[in-house]
Amino acid sequence: MKRDKTLAWTPPATIDFTGKKIAIVGGTGGIGRALAHQFAAKGAQIIVVGRTFRDEGIAGINPLLADLSKMKEAERVGQTLPAEELDILLFTTGIFADYVRQETADGLEQDVAIGYLNRLVILRNMGARLNQPRPDHKRPRVFIMGYPGTGRQAVIDDLNSEKSYARWTAHQNSVAGNEALVYDISKRYPNLDVFGLNPGFVQTDIRDEIFFKRGGLLNKIGYWITAFMTRTPEDYAQRVLPLFIVPELTGQSGKHFDKNGNAILPSNWVNDANCKELIRASEKLISRAGVCQESEVRD
Repeated sequence: MKRDKTLAWTPPATIDFTGKKIAIVGGTGGIGRALAHQFAAKGAQIIVVGRTFRDEGIAGINPLLADLSKMKEAERVGQTLPAEELDILLFTTGIFADYVRQETADGLEQDVAIGYLNRLVILRNMGARLNQPRPDHKRPRVFIMGYPGTGRQAVIDDLNSEKSYARWTAHQNSVAGNEALVYDISKRYPNLDVFGLNPGFVQTDIRDEIFFKRGGLLNKIGYWITAFMTRTPEDYAQRVLPLFIVPELTGQSGKHFDKNGNAILPSNWVNDANCKELIRASEKLISRAGVCQESEVRD
């Protein structure tokens, strides 16, 4: 990843999210949950979206239960979240593709559905409301967590891994899709700011089967080795927390940030033609589930 030297920000002396309304899609576990705790400790009101909820009794954190492997559920979430009131919308959902192709109930490859397509559905269903000019002239911020800047490209004519399947390729489709989504949203909705986040390698369940099958001896050895080499979700959340509120990001829609919060350049393939092609292919794919009709990005 290459640094983007056109954008730098300075952490504020104090971090205060009092009065901020935040939605975290994927906020019931991993990085999303760690960030929810940090936001709540700093005074924010948070809606966390996920299948389970383990934070009963923590002030400021409220659940919206949903199975985000299903596109109709993602559509419901997009229609339910109070877009007009949100200051921050953060997407952290994600898995890693299995050794054998796994399908969701919608017939979608599991990694691309959970790690990317549900985000597209949610944003299509709340983007216009997020984009409405506000009386205070403040711009809501959308953060899409993936791995931007790594150069990963999608197999656009086989985004659903139906012609052939390789777990790294399936995951690559999700990675590229999220980077294209940041580009798409930055062009489509000019009254909000959207950013990509690359957290690097963090100690979450998503990494358990990256190299070896879960439960095996090699998996256990790999788990302990990587535990020494990677940061915890809590470490990452503390490091990047100021990024969500600093004024330097206003009007910088489409930028990406690494695990330390430094601005990074997008992948070389990111341009208008490539991103439009990938988004169109994605919209055609999720239309199988009866949601999100195709639509062009604004010029």
